[in-house]
Amino acid sequence: MADTLAALRSLMSSYSPPLDALVVPSEDYHQSEYVSSRDKRREFVSGFTGSAGLALITMNEALLWTDGRYFLQAAQQLSDQWKLMRIGEDPAVDVWMADNLPNDAAIGIDPWCVSIDTAQRWECAFAKKQQKLIQTSTNLVDEVWKNRPPPQINPVDVHALEFAGRSATDKLNDLRERLTQEKARGIVITALDEVAWLYNVRGSDVSYCPVVHSFAIVTPTSAFLYVDQRKLSSEVSGYLKENGIEVREYDAVSADVSLLASNQLGPFAFKETQSDVSGGTEIGSKEDAAESIKTEAEDVDSIDLIWADPGSCCYALYSKLDSDKVLLKQSPLALAKALKNPIELDGLRKAHIRDGAAVVQYLVWLDKQMQENYGASGYFVEEETLAKKKQLEGKKLTEVTVSDKLESFRASKEHFKGLSFPTISSVGPNAAIIHYGPQPDTCAELDADCIYLFDSGAQYLDGTTDITRTVHFGRPSAHEKACYTAVLKGHIALGNARFPNGTNGHALDILARIPLWKDGLDYRHGTGHGIGSYLNVHEGPHLISFRPQARNVPIQASMTVTDEPGYYEDGNFGIRLENVLVVNEADTKFNFADKGYLSFEHITWAPYQSKLINLSLLTPEEIDWLNTYHSKCRDILSPYLDDAEMAWLKKATEPVRA
Repeated sequence: MADTLAALRSLMSSYSPPLDALVVPSEDYHQSEYVSSRDKRREFVSGFTGSAGLALITMNEALLWTDGRYFLQAAQQLSDQWKLMRIGEDPAVDVWMADNLPNDAAIGIDPWCVSIDTAQRWECAFAKKQQKLIQTSTNLVDEVWKNRPPPQINPVDVHALEFAGRSATDKLNDLRERLTQEKARGIVITALDEVAWLYNVRGSDVSYCPVVHSFAIVTPTSAFLYVDQRKLSSEVSGYLKENGIEVREYDAVSADVSLLASNQLGPFAFKETQSDVSGGTEIGSKEDAAESIKTEAEDVDSIDLIWADPGSCCYALYSKLDSDKVLLKQSPLALAKALKNPIELDGLRKAHIRDGAAVVQYLVWLDKQMQENYGASGYFVEEETLAKKKQLEGKKLTEVTVSDKLESFRASKEHFKGLSFPTISSVGPNAAIIHYGPQPDTCAELDADCIYLFDSGAQYLDGTTDITRTVHFGRPSAHEKACYTAVLKGHIALGNARFPNGTNGHALDILARIPLWKDGLDYRHGTGHGIGSYLNVHEGPHLISFRPQARNVPIQASMTVTDEPGYYEDGNFGIRLENVLVVNEADTKFNFADKGYLSFEHITWAPYQSKLINLSLLTPEEIDWLNTYHSKCRDILSPYLDDAEMAWLKKATEPVRA
């Protein structure tokens, strides 16, 4: 790590102009949350493996900013060469740079890996001391990363209409209507899940996310997909052509954005083309192309804006546009994708049922293993461990081996395509690390006397899942039970909410925290995120969170969102409970101001562990909710379980009473 920092500082000092600081963000060219192995530059320079964070390297210091989910993990993974900066507690990175770097400092960024709004915010912060943001011509990290993984050529698949629910042609028509409404003559689409959703394509370029490294440009008369064409079969190429989507090489997007800016990007009508990765594009009739460009220009007439999402479009592409003619506004695809159509909702419900069956099968298996191999009292009995751990060769259960077993149960289910994120399988103190990632060589062995938390999900052709359950196979302490019950109360309160149209996730977040706040407890992460339809497990634009951006988009009918409060006691244990919810219109007795009201529908099915609940802390209404939910679990999952599994589930979902 020290050698990497030294090599980067050498490049920084020799750069023209010399760089006082270098920013290494987590994101790739598409501002993705999860990135491919070759795009994990921040992980390479810092050693921190979390999905969120930003590294800053100066000539004398190395600092890493991350959020509350990763404070413990980052503290463990960073060497003494690095200083951990806690988002929300320490100064923000732009404030720190403005205050700590010298006047006229040059701060280097790869403009492909920084969004428009981030770059503009930093430029404003730097102005007071005449500091400058320098767009480097190459990524300096790539120059020192000797064993950087090569790009993978993974095939692109068409996402069938039976799962997508709407054709790419229909989605393009809707998008073009929005362009007309906003007086825009084109849109640059950079978010990987938006490109995949719009064109109904999927891939495997990023682990756990069924997306394709690609860009898109759409105008009133044209649609372009920028992708490595080696990934396209003849069938996929034919599908794209049928839907009026012209394929261009991935690297041609930069030159084509410049053409779009000067109103020279016209449909090439699927003529024979030859690609030049530096951006050279077209062979064929120049007269035909010129005529189509002229026609398009006449069609749009005075419409002269180019739409770019400031949160997902990189600064490199924005720099190709005339800043006076850019519509900086959230992509219309973000909300359109979040509002699931009936077929997507039906698929998500079915996927979560199969997924719930896999989770129950896992709990049945794990309960038996804990009793047989560790002398645990088990899932149902609240007693001390009956015997010391048996050292049986091949019977050792670790955080990784049990999570592999969970994956195998999921893999047996229809339409399974893989996990939706790395499984968080965590015992005791590790469960207090919110986004803990167990590693085979260092992970903990299961312990019947400790809480076990697993947060996991899968990708199915008909939906993406995400569920968290927390269990104990021995005798939980009174404190652990009180904390679990407070989390459960918050989970129930949010899931039972009814609220008027126009309510945002910032307003709802408090519902999940109030039971914890009563005891002076809290958690450092948001309470809910959107979830894709065989797409990214974290999907915006809405969220349920204390963070300010949760105010930006109201919760709307046909959205999906998670409900996942938690509590984490550093060094001891962690608790989280998570279900996926669908937002529905609510049938209320009254309808104040004719706003219309909304409610949530749980579509995740797996029991809560009764022995971890202090029933005296639940209200009669909460007990009724729990019993009703458990009854539905039995009914819904029974067709997917054998007799032994069903007997276990019946016991796990027996009605409780205070």
